[in-house]
Amino acid sequence: MSEAEYLAFERASREKHQFVRGEVFAMAGASLRHNALVSRLVRHLGNALDGTRCQVFPSDLKVYVAALETFTYPDVTVVCGRPALYEGAGDVLTNPKVIVEVLSEGTERYDRGEKAEGYRATPSVSDHVLVSQHKAHVEHFTRREDGSWTLREASAGGSVVLLSVSVTLDVDALYAGVFDLPA
Repeated sequence: MSEAEYLAFERASREKHQFVRGEVFAMAGASLRHNALVSRLVRHLGNALDGTRCQVFPSDLKVYVAALETFTYPDVTVVCGRPALYEGAGDVLTNPKVIVEVLSEGTERYDRGEKAEGYRATPSVSDHVLVSQHKAHVEHFTRREDGSWTLREASAGGSVVLLSVSVTLDVDALYAGVFDLPA
């Protein structure tokens, strides 16, 4: 399928699909725990960025990852300044600043591997965050001025700071009550 065919197909579909180099993959629904984490992230980032030039978007916004020739739906996306859109599409972002993925058993390998490499190859991305839904643990990749990436991890009692948007994610607050929900 071509990119244009995918975009037309996706707009007409009731389900979400990911496009990877011409192949289309249906996306499965997420667990209560996964959705609770995404909801908390959107709320926390949205509150922290209120009144700034940055906007927070949940997982219904497509992002084009040029390095992978892929259209994907990150769990949380932050864009700062004017959103840059994929040519001819009003619903596909090309300049995310922060990308957050809540790891799922079925997608964790891809989220950590090729997908992560594609996100980090995107020039606008300065922060890439991976959030576990099985333990209180956050991995935060930050782009350095020389283009290399630094990994910082935080577990219960810790936090990570998204320097590019001046937001601190408190691990305990993020996970409060989450493990009472099914994964």
